[in-house]
Amino acid sequence: MPLKNKEKGKKSGAQKKKNWGADVEAESRHRLVVLEKELLRDHLALRRDEARRAKASEDQLKQRLQRVEAELEGARSEGKAIYAEMSRQCHALQEDMQSRSKQLEEEVKGLRGQLEACQREAAAAREEAEQALRERDQALSQLRTHVADMEAKYEEILQDSLDRLLAKLRAIKSQWDGTALRLHARHKEQLRQFGLTAGSLRPSAPSL
Repeated sequence: MPLKNKEKGKKSGAQKKKNWGADVEAESRHRLVVLEKELLRDHLALRRDEARRAKASEDQLKQRLQRVEAELEGARSEGKAIYAEMSRQCHALQEDMQSRSKQLEEEVKGLRGQLEACQREAAAAREEAEQALRERDQALSQLRTHVADMEAKYEEILQDSLDRLLAKLRAIKSQWDGTALRLHARHKEQLRQFGLTAGSLRPSAPSL
């Protein structure tokens, strides 16, 4: 160390100078002791200053470390809170999506059922309409046939009735002609009894 080396150097110098006087040696020793005390006091003061600065730096570092640890703990707590909130929101979103998906599946299933029912009803209605059209066409055909048959029958009945009516009229005509002739003769006789002529009173027979 510097102090010890210097002390050794001075002791070596003192030993080499044994010829010097005792006063010089004593003075030198006294001055050396005083110097050593001053150096030791300065060294102790320096060490105390260094220790104080080190203690202050240590306190500052501890305070800073505490602040950093507090900030880190706060960040960890905030991160945990954020993670917990995100987890909760994610879980809620998953549940909502699952519920919505299930609801949509149920709606699609219901709509498919309704569509199938509508398709069945439409097919049944179309079949009923086609069946009704076929029955209508068949009924119209039967009605036309029936009308044609009835027209033929009515025509036959009418023709037969006309034939019978004409036959009756012909029979009545012959009877009417005889009756008219007898009436004409009788009226002619009566007119002649009254002195009248009946040439212009001859009846005309109906033409059939």
